[in-house]
Amino acid sequence: MAKTRASSRTSTRGTRSRSGASSAPLRPFTVDHFCAYAERLVYDDGKRRPLEDWQITLAADVFAGYRRNLWIVPEGNGKTTLVALIALYGADYSESPWIPVGAAAAKQAKITYQQASGFVNRTPGMAERFKCLDGVKVIRSIRNPGPGIEIFAHDPNTGDGVIPYPWALLDELHRHPDMRLWDLWAGKLRKRGGQIIGITTGGEPETPFENMRDGIRLRAASRERSGAYLRAEAPGEVLHEWMVQRDEECSDMARVKEANPLSLITEATLAEDYALVTDLGDWKRLKCNRPTRSSQSAISDAEWDGAETDERIPAGEPVTVGMDVAFKWDCTAAVPDWWSNGHVLGDPLILTPPRDGSSIHPDDIKDGLLEMADLFRIEALVMDIHRAEDIAAWIEDELGIRVFDHAQQKSSTHVQDYDAFTKVLRNGRLRHTGDHELRAHVLNAIARRLPGGDYRFDRPSVVRANARAQDKRVIDGLTAAAMVVEHVERERATPVSVYEQRALAAQST
Repeated sequence: MAKTRASSRTSTRGTRSRSGASSAPLRPFTVDHFCAYAERLVYDDGKRRPLEDWQITLAADVFAGYRRNLWIVPEGNGKTTLVALIALYGADYSESPWIPVGAAAAKQAKITYQQASGFVNRTPGMAERFKCLDGVKVIRSIRNPGPGIEIFAHDPNTGDGVIPYPWALLDELHRHPDMRLWDLWAGKLRKRGGQIIGITTGGEPETPFENMRDGIRLRAASRERSGAYLRAEAPGEVLHEWMVQRDEECSDMARVKEANPLSLITEATLAEDYALVTDLGDWKRLKCNRPTRSSQSAISDAEWDGAETDERIPAGEPVTVGMDVAFKWDCTAAVPDWWSNGHVLGDPLILTPPRDGSSIHPDDIKDGLLEMADLFRIEALVMDIHRAEDIAAWIEDELGIRVFDHAQQKSSTHVQDYDAFTKVLRNGRLRHTGDHELRAHVLNAIARRLPGGDYRFDRPSVVRANARAQDKRVIDGLTAAAMVVEHVERERATPVSVYEQRALAAQST
């Protein structure tokens, strides 16, 4: 961190301690100076208030010079307000400040800007120090020329030219579709000796944010824990985290309070909130800071991981394959199902399109099926023919494999797939190899409740945001697997006629 942040003309003339006694002038970019500054700002309730001890702990590591700071605090503890306060302080006491504030979406960016500009508008004398440009969501220091505070909704392309100083701030990191903006700004810190601060709650497992969070824990050379609070330090970076330690403690308001450091949050207010919870997954993630999928998730991590097996489909064994075909945005997926005292799902074929306007070439799909046909004896293939009639015809004509049409236009088909797949998974009659791509597709899916009360597998979002975000909404591997499981279950449940029995007997002689 650069030693010289501001000229002497920007220093405070004097401060007053919390006890009311006057003190000597404080040096900018120290904890005491920051506390004094924060105590002067007027909040939206018309009051001033000192920083709380946990907020001072966070600030202390920033002023100690850690380049990368990650603060994981549950929802409702004033994270966005703290981001706004830190941004204003940095702009007020830095020469030529350029403080980008990255939010996950336009709505969150607006809230962050409103919090910062609100401090300026409510606090006497701040309008002489800052100019708020509402239209472009920029706040400039009048005394320290420079770009000032600039609010960005997540878009690494528009944030590419930023050179952060004294710091870059990212709010609600768990909602960012990827860590590109964090990586981009973190990579530019050395140009002026800046720092980066990320403030967020817990996210869903195996998302880019949670992977980064896990990485810091693994790299940490030292860890300090006190109840729900963890401080983990690695070279140049520090993690501060408040999290309920175990899932079963998420209904214990005393434990949940330990993970919510803001003094305004009490066991009583938490109990009121808990009584209104409709999604326990969101409660665990947002109020307890545990990386948890929404309760809308169709299949939990534990359910899927519990079905993993070391068993593999032997070469040459008969299999039935389920295939879901897509070309531009969604994936093409083919999953082999081998019956061995239950369903054993082999490693899938999953083809991801470029998502740049071009499509998966049909020959790539055919090549993948040829490789699978070389490995196993494919007795039947289940697919929605209307999506790829030419491929279905090629499978029957060239490979000699019977294709069963599994039309997906009807809701009843999706309901049957959902019922069959979840039933065999939960009664222990489905096993799989643990393929990571298939796992991602399975865990992406939510259980969508239909008007009649039935359920189907569905994508977590019906909107295609961008190519990277698309990875979190693809469920095509699960779609293919559910198709083939439902087909095999139905075929095995269908009584064999006397004529079919005679034909089978004749074949065996």
